[in-house]
Amino acid sequence: MGRARTEARVLSRVLRVGLALAVLGQIAWSFRPAPSNAQADLEAEGRALYEANCSTCHALDATGTVNGPSLQGVGPASVDFMLRTGRMPLANPNDQPQRGEPKFTPDQIDALIAYVASIAPGGEPIPTVDASAGDLALGAEVFLNNCAGCHGAGASGDSVGGGQIAPSLYPADATEIGEAVRVGPGVMPRFGPETIDQQELDSLAAYLLWLRDNGDEGGLQLGRVGAVAEGLVAVVVGLGILVLVLRLTGAKR
Repeated sequence: MGRARTEARVLSRVLRVGLALAVLGQIAWSFRPAPSNAQADLEAEGRALYEANCSTCHALDATGTVNGPSLQGVGPASVDFMLRTGRMPLANPNDQPQRGEPKFTPDQIDALIAYVASIAPGGEPIPTVDASAGDLALGAEVFLNNCAGCHGAGASGDSVGGGQIAPSLYPADATEIGEAVRVGPGVMPRFGPETIDQQELDSLAAYLLWLRDNGDEGGLQLGRVGAVAEGLVAVVVGLGILVLVLRLTGAKR
């Protein structure tokens, strides 16, 4: 009898504590921050754009279809990269995304990012990249160790096999470089902070922007593979032309 009363008291105490926690949870929920009107308007604009331009392939709830992958957890960095570089939306879902003119304005891209984040939360945020804080020598080292194998020694792009292209990096700005590094679009591997930290990322952007902005004062470049290799190609081509001219000249006699 005594044991039964003890168990009843314990059960009653547990129920009271549980009820108190539930009430406190409901109170906390009622005081949660409400989305601002500006944020609500942004998401509403993004929803209209998404339903008109993206939902056919990615589905209304961003879970994907046979024509396009799920966007769940892809994150703002990936959405921003695809939209600001004009890779999305695709006219044909079977096409390989390629850089082009963005279809949306920067404000519309912000709206789409806000809406996609509301229905597909998570993923990598848009990175902050400060090329002015980078070191050119470190950037060159990071590029040669991680990027040159696919994008070419001069970052002018190259084929990576299987019909896939590693594009030229010259059109990319610092944010796009950071986004590509962090999310790994397409067949590109993803490089997290454990592989390329913030200082290395800033330096990589500084080096690629330096490559872009420093032209080829010496004349035509061949993928910026280096003066020795480019000079050798020039010598071979020049000798070939010379031999051809000599043979043609001799044939006329």
